[in-house]
Amino acid sequence: MKHIYLYGASGHAKVVLEIAEAGGYTVAGLVDANPAIEELLGYPVNAAFEEKTEGNWLIAIGKNTIRKKIAEEKKRQFGTLIHPQATLSKRSYIAEGTVIMAGATVNAEAHIGRHCIVNTNASVDHDCILEDYVHLSPNVALAGGVQVGEGTHIGIGACVIQGVCIGRWCTVGAGAVIIRDVPDGTTVVGNPGKVIRTNAV
Repeated sequence: MKHIYLYGASGHAKVVLEIAEAGGYTVAGLVDANPAIEELLGYPVNAAFEEKTEGNWLIAIGKNTIRKKIAEEKKRQFGTLIHPQATLSKRSYIAEGTVIMAGATVNAEAHIGRHCIVNTNASVDHDCILEDYVHLSPNVALAGGVQVGEGTHIGIGACVIQGVCIGRWCTVGAGAVIIRDVPDGTTVVGNPGKVIRTNAV
């Protein structure tokens, strides 16, 4: 029997937990920084549990900065979770800690880094590169050869044309259409996408 343990017990964790169940895992324990959360979908949270050696961990938290902080602090074996209704090319690469949700598509020679989220119905076309801690929201569409830097969050329904490079720790707004490269640390919204804010990276 495969065991998995989850960091996080809020809304995003509900989806991750059900992906684990669909993949045949036993969810052996959940932990959350909020001591008031005692239960999630019938599973106890923050209760004592045995950490079995064959069990992997997964960070079931949507915020990219928090996933990075936990991944760097905790010396764990991290697994990956892929919903059975996702479509992955056998020539794609998915690194540890990443979750691929229902309806998502990852095409040939796409490379997805550590602790990424490819959310419901998102599409990652051929030769895309997603660095660590990227979050693609539901219905995001990346055309071929798109590169997305570490920690970037692309909002629901955004589209990125082929060959575009999006920098590190950017935010791409919901429904944005990205037709040119995006510098590190910027927030981009609209059609076509325009930079409205720059933060230190």
